[in-house]
This record gives sequence, structure tokens and C-alpha cells, in this order.
Amino acid sequence: MTAPTGTGDDGGIPWWREAVCYEIHPRAFCDSDADGIGDLPGATARLDHLAHLGVDAVWITPFYPSPLADGGYDITDHTGVAPDLGTPADVAALVAKAHALGLKVLVDVVPNHTSHRHPWFREALTAAPGSPARARYVFRDGRGEKGELPPNDWQSAFGGPAWTRIDEEDGSPGQWYLHLHAPEQPDLNWRHPEVVADFERILTHWLDRGVDGFRVDVAHTLFKAEGLPDAGPGQHEDIHRNHLMPYYDQPELHPLFRDWRALLDRHPAPAGAVAPHDRVMVAEAGIFDRERLARYVAPGEMQQTFNFAFLESPWDGAALREVVEQSALAMQGVGAPVTWVLSSHDAIRPVSRYGGGALGERRARAAALLMLALPGAAYVYQGEELGLPQAYIPDDRIRDPLWERSGHRHRGRDGCRVPLPWAGSTPPYGFSDAPAEDCWFPQPVDWAGLTVAAQQADEASMLALYRAALRVRRVHPAADTVPQLQGPPTGEWFAFRRTDRLRCLVNFGARPVPLDDGERVLLSSAPLDGRHVPQDTTVWTTHEEHAK
Repeated sequence: MTAPTGTGDDGGIPWWREAVCYEIHPRAFCDSDADGIGDLPGATARLDHLAHLGVDAVWITPFYPSPLADGGYDITDHTGVAPDLGTPADVAALVAKAHALGLKVLVDVVPNHTSHRHPWFREALTAAPGSPARARYVFRDGRGEKGELPPNDWQSAFGGPAWTRIDEEDGSPGQWYLHLHAPEQPDLNWRHPEVVADFERILTHWLDRGVDGFRVDVAHTLFKAEGLPDAGPGQHEDIHRNHLMPYYDQPELHPLFRDWRALLDRHPAPAGAVAPHDRVMVAEAGIFDRERLARYVAPGEMQQTFNFAFLESPWDGAALREVVEQSALAMQGVGAPVTWVLSSHDAIRPVSRYGGGALGERRARAAALLMLALPGAAYVYQGEELGLPQAYIPDDRIRDPLWERSGHRHRGRDGCRVPLPWAGSTPPYGFSDAPAEDCWFPQPVDWAGLTVAAQQADEASMLALYRAALRVRRVHPAADTVPQLQGPPTGEWFAFRRTDRLRCLVNFGARPVPLDDGERVLLSSAPLDGRHVPQDTTVWTTHEEHAK
């Protein structure tokens, strides 16, 4: 095992190397004031659910002021609090309760762009071309005889050109500005010293309020290649080669992240927060070249980076085996753990992604035990522990900009952002005291059996499985960073040891796999067939000699 870079609170292995972090999307988590929108006091009131679940940390997605053009990731004030979500005092109360429960707190930092209503961008729109105000963003003259064409061929991740043309104050057609996402999210110019300084201010602001780390949104997009060259055709067709795009994964990123890490390591910590050297940054870097992804967690940079190859993999033994082995080897090369993720506020929920219905649920249960057995860190998105499927959102309730930008071809991500069901037999299932029709998104009418209250009383529920897995995982910390996988190369099944006392076996194939003699079952995602592991099942076992 590669020596860890840093120490934990007790001088041992850093907490984040094996941490399980729970993602809260606040507007869909719990509503405290009956306005139909989840909020920070609601989240604070439900933190006991996370402590009972057995996670180590909580990540709160943006709660900053926003026009909500993209789920709160279009921000007007990176150090403020959205009025519909609470107040600065509510943030303080959430952090304090989380720390009292033994939970670390991570918040989002969104450095690639601001809202189009951010004071900087509003100033830029009224400033002249070439002005200091426009220099904070990426403004360019257009191509063509009259500048009527975008400056280059870059495409938005949400569909359509990544450029929007503005009108100057005299009404004449003017320059274009860059937005790799929605037009309401203009990209910042990270070669501008004011941008660099302002985000140091933002990081310091939240460190002073006791947060223990940051999830860095689209960490791979901040710098764009000098000269803004054309990307060429097929920009978004092969995600496994997206590091070749001139707006992704530029070399200037890594000195910046080393500076951020140094800031986190030296800035004093308030009471209740982790020590400076135990703070964590996790990169949302959508890079699928494993060696390049590992650069984000090289010594002196971030500590974690989401492994989206694991999330994107189909439920296929050969494919998942390759992802697990190669990801672990790449991270071992820089002394970092793999950060596994099955779901998020941007992804189709595993139950639906793996086939839906009973089949999807069975596979999601098996995937959960696989993820939680693997060495490294893991992230659990709210509702994943309940086995929620992707919900259908009526056309007139869709908020995701993907819907409009794709010409209504892609329904977007709202189906995984439906309010969490807590209790009761009808919507809104304890999420809010507001009428169901007034809540953030409509909930399915058949979720009564998926509520937290219903699953607490069911030992066979997904919630019970997660609680049991997290309890067992905690007493079996991984012995190595690279699991030694066993099984047929064709991938019908594979197995590995988390420790010498805990073995994980996943069966993808139709043929049941027998357990070894002397193996005792600790946990199984589905009932076994005697001493055989059936298809789409994960089992954790220990040997009889270790069970005594």
C-alpha cells in the first residue's frame, strides 16, 4: 500500500481515504417552512438520518443565491445564502450539528462560471470591448465579415454553441461570450488575477465558517487553450477522449489546485472543524483517461476525484472488472485512493440505469455492496440508500436547461432531483407540509413503500442493506489500495479481499457461483441459493477461522 499523504485526527490514516460521504441536494431533501422547497433547516433536522445510516461526511450542493437556470450552479454570490434556503445562521447551525454528530461537512465551490446576473457580468455587459470588466470573462469578437459567427466551433455541454452574442449599449451587434454550459452561466477567465484572488477569498470565507472541505465543480474546465482553437467535429461523441478538447484538462489547472491545497493546509481552523492538514478537496473532473485523472490527486493537489468511469459502466462483469483494476492502479501511482460513485444529482439513478423494476433494484443492491467493499472513498447520493428509481417529470415541470437546449430531445436530470420520501402513504411523503402539487418536483404516487419510515421496519429493505454494509465496512478498513481480483477473465463473476477477514464476490452471470468451504456469509445483496451465489448478487463473507 502506498503511504498516505497526510495524517488523520489521531495521527493515523487520513479520514478521507476511506470516507463515505452523503450528498444532499437541499431543495429536494427536506422542507422546514411549508413552502414546498427543501431548505437548510430541513437538512439540519434530518442529519440524524445520515448519522444512523453510518456515513462519515455530508456534501451540500449549492445553497448560494441563484436565478436557478441550472439547479443552483449559476451563482450570483459565492459567499451568500439563497433566501429560499435559509440564512448564514442556518449554515452555521447545520455545520455545528453535523460536527456534533461526528460528520464532516463539504460544500460546493463553482469556479468555472458565474450567473449572468452576477455583479461582475452585469458590469461586463455595460462595459466596452477590451475593458477590464470584460477581461474577467471570455469575450471575443465573432468571425465572419460582420462578426456574425461564433469565435470558434465549441459546443455547450447542454447542447448548441458555447457562445452567445450580446448587443452593445447603442443596440449594435457586439461581442460574443463563452459559456460551456447554459447561456446564463458565463465562463470566467482564469488567467485574470482578480478571478484567482476572488476564489481564494471564497475558499477562505467558508473555511472560516467551519467547513471541512470542498467539492470542486467541473474542475477540468477552468482554463481554456491559448488562442481558443477550434475543437473539430464530434466534440461530445467520445467521452473517453474528452481530455483532447481545448477547453478541458489544460496544464494550468494543476498549479492552481496546488495553491488551493496550500491554502487549505495553512488556513487556521475554527473550533469543531478538522485540522487544516485534514481538509479535503474532491474534483468533479469528467476525465476518462485514468492517468490524466490521477494528476488531479497527485501529492500536493486534491485528495479525491470522482471515478465517473465506474458510474458510467454498464452492469457487466468484464467492464466493471477493468474499471476497478485500472482505476486502482492509476491512483496507486500517485498515492491516492479511488473515489467510487454510483449516483449523483447529475445521473440517472442506479435502479433505473441497471434495468428498472425488480431487475434494476436487484442490480443496484449488488452494485452498492460492490462499491462499499472496494478500497477507497465512496459517495452516496440522497435516495440511493432508499433504492429510489428515476422519476418521470411532466414537460411543464422540467427545470433542467438540457430540455430546452436540446430541442426537447433530452429530458435532463430532474428525475433524480425529486424530493426525498420520508414517511406516509401519499405525496409529499413527509418532505413538506405544503400540498404535494406545490413541492419542488412532483413525487410518484407509488413511493409509499420506499419512504424512510417504511424501510426502517423492513430488514430486507435497501435502507437496511446500506446501514448493515456501512456498519461492517467500518470495522473492516481496507488493507490495500489495489484489490486483487479473482475470477474468469470473461467476467461472469469476480471476487476480491477487502481484508484477510472480508471477501467480496459479485456474480453477473447466469450460472450460480459456489462459496468456498468454510466461508460464512456476513451480508448478501439478495438471498443465496443454499451455498451458491445467484446472478446479479454480491456477497460479503468471512472464513470460519476468522469468525471465532
